[in-house]
Amino acid sequence: MNENAEAKQPPLLEVRDLKAGFEIGGRLRLAVDGVSFKAGRGKIVCVVGESGCGKSVMSLSIMKLLPKGIGRIAGGEIILEGRNIASFSEEEMNKIRGKDAAMIFQEPMTALNPVFSVGFQVEEVLFNHTKISRKHAREKSAELLMQVGISAPEKVLDQYPHQLSGGMRQRVMIAMAIACYPKLLIADEPTTALDVTIQAQILELIKDIQYKRDMSVLLITHDLGVVAEMADDVIVMYAGQIVEQGGAEELFYNPKHPYLKALLKSIPRLGEKKKRLDSIKGIVPSLANMPREGCRFADRCPEATGDCRKIAPQLANIADGHTVRCLLYKESIPAVSEGVK
Repeated sequence: MNENAEAKQPPLLEVRDLKAGFEIGGRLRLAVDGVSFKAGRGKIVCVVGESGCGKSVMSLSIMKLLPKGIGRIAGGEIILEGRNIASFSEEEMNKIRGKDAAMIFQEPMTALNPVFSVGFQVEEVLFNHTKISRKHAREKSAELLMQVGISAPEKVLDQYPHQLSGGMRQRVMIAMAIACYPKLLIADEPTTALDVTIQAQILELIKDIQYKRDMSVLLITHDLGVVAEMADDVIVMYAGQIVEQGGAEELFYNPKHPYLKALLKSIPRLGEKKKRLDSIKGIVPSLANMPREGCRFADRCPEATGDCRKIAPQLANIADGHTVRCLLYKESIPAVSEGVK
C-alpha cells in the first residue's frame, strides 16, 4: 500500500478525551485524564512513563477490564474500527475481546488459570470465537504454540502453568492473544517478570507476529530501550495525561517536554564514566494528591517557572505530528492565560 492510500485510511483505534479512574473515599479519582491518540493500522505505538502515570489503567480501559465496583470509565470515546466500544455492554465486549482486540498482561502466572491445562485455556479462546471441533482446536492450539516458539507443543498443551518457566508462560499468553487473528494487540509490560535474554526474545516475537499479521500493537512500557527498538509512534504519559507524542525518531532526537528529556537523560550509556546515574527528583503524584492547578510535572521540573504552578498547559501541535503539553511552547499556553505569561 502506498503512503497516500495509507494516510487516507482511518486509524484502527482512536481514543478521544478518555477519562477513567477509581472510586476512593466516595470520590472518583482520575488515573487517566483526557487522553486522546490514534493507533494506525499495522503500526506499533509505545506508551511510556514511570509507574503510576496511568499507562496500565488506560490499556485496561480500552479493553473495558477495569476492576468492577471501584474502576470505571468516566468519559470519552474509544473508537475501534468505527465503533465506540466505550458504550458497549459486557456481552458485546466479550465478542470483541480475543477476536478484534486482545491483550497480553504483565504477569502471566496470574493471567493464566492455575487449575486448567495450557491446552484447555488456548482451546477456550478458539471455542469462544469460532465454530471449531475439539480435534481441530487441539491441532490449532499446537500450531499456535509452535508459532510462538514453543517446541514439543503437544506435551506443553497437557501441562499446567506452574510447570512452565516465566518465558514459556508468556509465550502461551501470546499464543492465546493471537489465536483469532485480532487486529489490535495490547501488550502491558509483557517482559516485566522475565530475565533480559528472554525479554529480548519475547519482544522480537511480538514484532515478528505484528509484521506477519499486519496488526496494530499498543505496547505499554517504562523502558525507553524497548521503545527505541519497537516503536513507530510514541506516547509519553505523566500523572494521567499525555505530555508529548509523535514519531519515535522525532521524539528521540528532538524531545521537547522536560519530562521526556529527563527520561532520556537517565538512560545509562556505554562509554560514559559517571559516579552516579541521572535521575528525576521526587515521585509521580498519587491519585489522592494530584495537583489541582498548573502543570502536574512542575514540582519535579528543572525548567519550571512560577506560571507552571498556576496555569495548566494544553496539549498542542508544535510540528507536524509532534504534540507537547508545556508552557515553554506558546502553542501550549491556554488562550485565557496568554496575558499572564
